[in-house]
Amino acid sequence: MIKYNPKEWFGLIFEFHKSDTLRKLIYVLLIYAGFTTAVVYVELNYLKFESSITIHSLVGFIIGLLLVFRTNTAYDRWWEGRKLLGSLVNTSRNLALKINSLVPTNDIKKREMYSKMISNYCFSMKEHLRDNIKLEELENTNIFNKESLKQLNHAPNKIIGDIFKMNKSLFDDKIISGDIFITIDNETKNFTEIIGACERIKKTPIPYSYNIFLKKFIFVYTLTLPFGLTASLFYYWTIPICVFILYILASLELLAEEIENPFGNDPNDLPVDDICIDIKKNVREILLSKS
Repeated sequence: MIKYNPKEWFGLIFEFHKSDTLRKLIYVLLIYAGFTTAVVYVELNYLKFESSITIHSLVGFIIGLLLVFRTNTAYDRWWEGRKLLGSLVNTSRNLALKINSLVPTNDIKKREMYSKMISNYCFSMKEHLRDNIKLEELENTNIFNKESLKQLNHAPNKIIGDIFKMNKSLFDDKIISGDIFITIDNETKNFTEIIGACERIKKTPIPYSYNIFLKKFIFVYTLTLPFGLTASLFYYWTIPICVFILYILASLELLAEEIENPFGNDPNDLPVDDICIDIKKNVREILLSKS
């Protein structure tokens, strides 16, 4: 995720980065500029179309409504993902705080196991949502070997299963009562609910037909736009105007595509890596602090 100061309004206008849509669209815009130039030249010198920009104004209004719906839907998915990551942070801290109050201070072994397994789950969840796994981010414990995750399709399930076993061992060793065991068990269940909701966002993109229709709509609109503008006395000003309109419409669509799956590595995706690192620090501080 790109970190920036939203108060630096003027400076942001002239800032370019690798996710800037102008970089991605530059070749498309150049080709379109050549097409528009040819249309304007032919129309001004050889053909005289009696056309009006009214129809393009009406169609442009419809495209605007569709793009508003598209960007709002994508942002809703981005924001829901952020709320789920916030729940992941809270659940990790709550479980660590409960274990800290229940496990004896001198039982460093159990405390360290919980600290490692909670952070292991968060890091494995992060990579699972990216269809990947990074064993170097995980830590081995007495009951968990990270090498065992290589052949699994869902590494977080294995880790959370081990955490459930750890909870059960606390009950079996009479460290906690049955009522407290149920409380910790419910807290642990929140992890699977969070990843399930994240998987729903990741695996349910915008409906294919709607996505294709919007792209075709923009393509046809911008392709016919030079004919309407040239006939409306814009002459060669039609070229930069059409290119700018295509840039706006295509940029909104590209931005919506980028943020609708917010768990990836795109510059505008959520800071999942930083959140997992913070969780690891917080959990270690809660469970392993000597104070």
